[in-house]
Amino acid sequence: MDLDQLAALRTPEGSAALAAAERVAGGDPLAAAAALRSAGIPGGLAAAALTQAELRRRAAGKFGAVAAGMFLTRPGLEQATRRVVADRRAARLRAAGVTTLADLGCGLGADALAAARAGIRVYGVEADPLTATMAVANAEAAGLAELLTVTCGDATAFDVTRVDAVFCDPARRRAGTGRRIFDPNAYSPPWDFVTGLAARVPRTVVKVAPGLDHALIPAGAEAEWVSVDGDLVEAALWCGPLADVPRRATLLRSKEGPPVNASGIGGAPAYHLTGTGTADADVGAVRRFLYDPDPAVVRAHLVAELAADLDATLGDPSIAYLYADAARPSPFARCLEITDVLPFSLKRLRALLRERRVGRVEILKRGSAVEPEKLRRDLRLTGDGAASLVLTRVAGAPTVLVCHPVRT
Repeated sequence: MDLDQLAALRTPEGSAALAAAERVAGGDPLAAAAALRSAGIPGGLAAAALTQAELRRRAAGKFGAVAAGMFLTRPGLEQATRRVVADRRAARLRAAGVTTLADLGCGLGADALAAARAGIRVYGVEADPLTATMAVANAEAAGLAELLTVTCGDATAFDVTRVDAVFCDPARRRAGTGRRIFDPNAYSPPWDFVTGLAARVPRTVVKVAPGLDHALIPAGAEAEWVSVDGDLVEAALWCGPLADVPRRATLLRSKEGPPVNASGIGGAPAYHLTGTGTADADVGAVRRFLYDPDPAVVRAHLVAELAADLDATLGDPSIAYLYADAARPSPFARCLEITDVLPFSLKRLRALLRERRVGRVEILKRGSAVEPEKLRRDLRLTGDGAASLVLTRVAGAPTVLVCHPVRT
């Protein structure tokens, strides 16, 4: 996709090509291309329309129904914030009194659009000309052009004194290759510029990779890890007056509905676990129930806080599985009832599962070098029963736990 192809797609002929492409997308690509050619659509326009139609199909999981009118690139879609996350962030900014926002590195506009939907005046800056033009088109398609202005340029050159808050999502993939960048100093904009924003605009939010080293979190900032339906999707640093707590794990559900959290921020149902991220959970013996914490809880270093809520302990100080005597409802962890605790032995495990007539297993692991799919093959399961196998360490020893999920 280039600027000329995007311009062609935004003409009446391009709109017709997109409509035709959306009717045939999702099937055999050669048949879809032939169908558009038979309809008299030029080859170049047909190819661009089919690409957009396929990207819009993929984007529906992130953006919902609005994806049908968006213009997208593959890298932009991969890096874009899910709508449920962007909407909640925008609502939190709005609740904090933010009325004008600079979105530095706005990409296709997912976060900027969410802020504009919340009534915030947004100034987006994007370095890539095609992506910036798509962000403009997406704002127009959403009817938000009056609240969202996008310019193509260097985010470090934007005058942040024009706004009362800044959102920055530095690029963490190399242009042209799409490879992930793990060194924050190689981000675009660079990490020193990003972390310096809060000194210029106290109300600053920075989207970062979930694997961010805690040592890089600026002093006084709130670090929030966000998961959606159990999938860890991002982390964010809330600076200055936007910071509420040192660490937060936020769990969102993709289904829209009224808020269930005490904060009253609207959007999808949300659950929050907060703390310092420095506490250590007690270590004890394996007990009747195992809790597998949500990855946002683990990344936020809030396992100790969750353990206190569940009256649970760790079985090993380095493994984030919790053990308790009772099954308590918690949105922050999945609960399994343990039926057997075995030192890891393929022979013993295979014999036990055959005796129980277990033919289906899910395999969870933390702290184990065993390859789950190889283990599944080696077990040679038969039978009509089901079980959950947890491969882990207990007091440093390789251990397998045979479990069953608990509805709490």
